[in-house]
Amino acid sequence: MIEKVFIIEEVAPVVFYGAGNANMRMIKSLFPKLRILARDNIVKAMGSQEDINAFSRLFDKLSEHSAKYNTLTEEDIIHLLNGEKTRDESAEHIIVYSTTGKPIRARSENQIKLVKAFEHNDMVFAIGPAGTGKTFVSIALAVRALKRKEVRRIILSRPAVEAGEKLGFLPGDMKDKIDPYLQPLYDALEEMIPQAKLQEYMEQNVIQIAPLAFMRGRTLNDAVVILDEAQNTTTSQIKMFLTRMGHNTKMVITGDTTQIDLPPSQRSGLIEAMRILGDVEGIAFVRLGQDDIVRHRLVMRIVEAYERDKALRIQKAEEKEQSDKKDNT
Repeated sequence: MIEKVFIIEEVAPVVFYGAGNANMRMIKSLFPKLRILARDNIVKAMGSQEDINAFSRLFDKLSEHSAKYNTLTEEDIIHLLNGEKTRDESAEHIIVYSTTGKPIRARSENQIKLVKAFEHNDMVFAIGPAGTGKTFVSIALAVRALKRKEVRRIILSRPAVEAGEKLGFLPGDMKDKIDPYLQPLYDALEEMIPQAKLQEYMEQNVIQIAPLAFMRGRTLNDAVVILDEAQNTTTSQIKMFLTRMGHNTKMVITGDTTQIDLPPSQRSGLIEAMRILGDVEGIAFVRLGQDDIVRHRLVMRIVEAYERDKALRIQKAEEKEQSDKKDNT
């Protein structure tokens, strides 16, 4: 009799074992000649070499599927055993699965364009108003690349620019001061990666979250690198960030040109980059609009109201300018 140990590494054991250990019961029924023991993230199988080899092949398929989609059902086990596609593998526009098994997919035409642009380009700019999913979809794409072992790490960054609050007056040390700026990135990751695994990734620097200033001097290889809120970078900052790109690296730069928090005297680096890099091969620009807003329906109404107000103010300014010209003549 041979004994072999298998380790569940890329997904929470509860996902692999199923609710009430339903998946494990089915797996055991498929290999009646094996003695299979499961505890925590360790699975032991004892039996003949032939049966162990068959179990090992299925275990690898189940591990890959559960890590990729963050879900595993009894139906999936049967499909994988028979070499068939599972429901998740056949579904369209699904990027990854949340920690609750909910599919995270591209939900609008421009989000689908963002996914395709990421697949075919090494650098992508995603530009659009609040709520269009540009950051969330970008992080989902990064998590998918990590799960597929296409990259070894994810690096997420934001400029620490005050939007009404002063950084120096926040309590705590530098990490405590900066973390509030990075919290939206933590929120997205926590929805896609189990808490224990996320903590492990961060401790091992597989996932790094840092303010933009910490990028200087680095060369970023084998990674998906995301710069969020890029409208709040200066020209020199965004140039510094873009030139950090190393071997086997993809970059996604997200921003909203209507929410610039820089001092009036400083020009947004994102706007400059859009102008300078527009025709560079290998760089894609995806513009998201009001139709792509996937938050609460009120978000779309709020964005529309601000757009109407902006248009009205521009119109009044133009009318005043024309009136002043007439008065001067």
